[in-house]
Amino acid sequence: EDEAPARKLLKTYIENLTPELKIEAECENLPNGIKAIRKYNPDLVFLDIEMPGHSGMELLDFFGEDEINFDIIFTTGYSEFAIKAFKLAAFDYLLKPIDEEELLGVIQRFIKKSNFGQQNLVQLRQELGSIGPGRIAVPMAGSIKFIELKEVLYLKADSSYTEIFLIDGSTVVVSRTLKNFELPLEGEKEFFRCHKSYIVNLAFVSEWIKADGGQLLLKNNVSIPVSSEKFSELTDRIRMISR
Repeated sequence: EDEAPARKLLKTYIENLTPELKIEAECENLPNGIKAIRKYNPDLVFLDIEMPGHSGMELLDFFGEDEINFDIIFTTGYSEFAIKAFKLAAFDYLLKPIDEEELLGVIQRFIKKSNFGQQNLVQLRQELGSIGPGRIAVPMAGSIKFIELKEVLYLKADSSYTEIFLIDGSTVVVSRTLKNFELPLEGEKEFFRCHKSYIVNLAFVSEWIKADGGQLLLKNNVSIPVSSEKFSELTDRIRMISR
């Protein structure tokens, strides 16, 4: 939590309401939080989503799956609708300003919980790209951008980043691998991973050129490669969409 008064208030609530919990560290930014988690190996992390320079959701990028042995409770000013995706796999969330009774209820549920965070947070890492029907949520520096799927032409892998190309000609660069978007987009029949570096919106494909290794030509004349091992699956997907 980057705001000192908010940290102090949360600490006071926790100490007064649940003295059985021991607060190991308070951190004002994401880098300090990462260091504290590695040092203290906590069971529970209260994590603000909006912080200057970083989104709290970027925390998971700094830990391998075997290191995720803690739960997360998000603290956020977002509405309940906006954080549906976070609640899919995070232990829980608290809306700011934090209410004492809600905090107590969340902590009591956590204490009763027998299996700490690894399974939930691995799932959360996979699901962060999804925000519900027709939209994806992508973490940016200090914010979360909501993108309509109908505006997405294709996604392109760029090392540990993903470039999202939109129909208005703009590009959104996200510090997430393409794999992070593949799982949330599985239920969207128009989106297809045609290559290790590309996920394409088939709604914008004007032609499938099967010669020269295979290319998908988009309506804006951008050419997307198709891996040979994807030929059969792509054929089936196109048939499904055309029905």
